[in-house]
Amino acid sequence: MTEQQPSAPARAQSGPSGPGIRHVTEPHRERFTVVGNHLAQHQDLSLTAIGLATHIQSLPAGSRIGIKALAQRFPEGEMRIASALRELEAHGYLARVKERLPSGRIVTRTVSYNKPRTPDDAPHVDAPREPDPGPVPADAPADLLLGLRASDPRLLLSERDVRRLEPRVAVWLARGVPPDAVRGALTNGLPEGEIRHPAALLAHRLTALLPGPLPDRRPVPPPDPLQTCEGCDRAFRSARPGRCRDCRPYAAA
Repeated sequence: MTEQQPSAPARAQSGPSGPGIRHVTEPHRERFTVVGNHLAQHQDLSLTAIGLATHIQSLPAGSRIGIKALAQRFPEGEMRIASALRELEAHGYLARVKERLPSGRIVTRTVSYNKPRTPDDAPHVDAPREPDPGPVPADAPADLLLGLRASDPRLLLSERDVRRLEPRVAVWLARGVPPDAVRGALTNGLPEGEIRHPAALLAHRLTALLPGPLPDRRPVPPPDPLQTCEGCDRAFRSARPGRCRDCRPYAAA
């Protein structure tokens, strides 16, 4: 009789049998990042924000995570990445702090937290932090939306509504519309009585009233100067003297 060989150890599996997800878990020996379920299963963050936070936590210290750099790396585009970064800031996974370098120059650092910080937590940085320069500029999309209730208390928005409307406001600002003009488009001529769904009303206005993009104001290069053809004396435009288009084949022959 042939000797029976013991079977190879099976991969670790978890979860009940039947429909639904089943996990096949193998231990990582190198190149891995530990991510908490508080992030992976966050109830209020978008999938874009959760994925971006995971990517940022996997990067080595000193890596560049600017909007343009991330947009070159991923297909979501600058607007969605900017919105996701604001989500992570709002939920305590990112912070932007100012530091004074030994040269005296002030720079802004981005701090990533693998556990979300609370509003009472101070950002931890190695260099001294520059004092708070003041309130956030009012032309930021989120602040513009949150400030609408000062014009009309009926325009009270939830945090989720603000995140959904931010990209639309950013399009207006990117097209050169001043913040005051955006506020006016959202608050002027509102219907009387109760506004039961202010976010839906604002989303409609941001879409229906969106102005066109600014015209391309790049300078048009001047035309080439007039030259006299060396073959037929006819005038033609060219960057350098020579023969016109009709005379070039004969000169080549």
